[in-house]
Amino acid sequence: MTRPSVVVLDYGSGNVHSAVKALEAAGADVELTADRMKVLEADGLLVPGVGAFSAVMDALQKVRGGELIGRRLAGGRPVLGICVGMQVLFDRGVERGVEAEGLGEWPGTVDELEAPVLPHMGWNTVAPDTGSQLFDGLADERFYFVHSYAARSWDLPESPQHTSPKLTWSDHGGRFLAAVENGPLSATQFHPEKSGEAGIRLLRNWIDRL
Repeated sequence: MTRPSVVVLDYGSGNVHSAVKALEAAGADVELTADRMKVLEADGLLVPGVGAFSAVMDALQKVRGGELIGRRLAGGRPVLGICVGMQVLFDRGVERGVEAEGLGEWPGTVDELEAPVLPHMGWNTVAPDTGSQLFDGLADERFYFVHSYAARSWDLPESPQHTSPKLTWSDHGGRFLAAVENGPLSATQFHPEKSGEAGIRLLRNWIDRL
């Protein structure tokens, strides 16, 4: 059988090579590129993200990342964001008093966790939503987090015309969104590529739906 094609968006973010290897291990043919046509035509697009919210947004916009993500989603083509690649999908981020505009795919603000120890770094449990496809068979697994900021609420109103998103929560000084599954758009705050076999399985769950 043909392996699904996945593009990892190459816009200068770190950790991209480990993401490529993890996707390959999960069963995809993977290319690291910002080529417009390849991004639009791939079966799946993974958007990595490491660093400050505003810096990631600036780098994404230099390769017209927001436009490319929006065009894929308009056509129902899957996109997966990771870490800050999840955070920038929200309306805005606030870091050290600096507010930056996000991609606005979801309403809400990404801000600092209210925890005595930051960053939140290491393995943590998650609480997947009922019927989650990303976490199928993974409800009791731990995943690897490295972050000080997150979305701590979900502000998208329910609509009878659309299937309700699947929300997965975790906790570090208070609850925050660990993952969202919203039609063709999914994202994780943790790093699947650093989460061992559980992370590979999660990526395989995503790839199996492409």
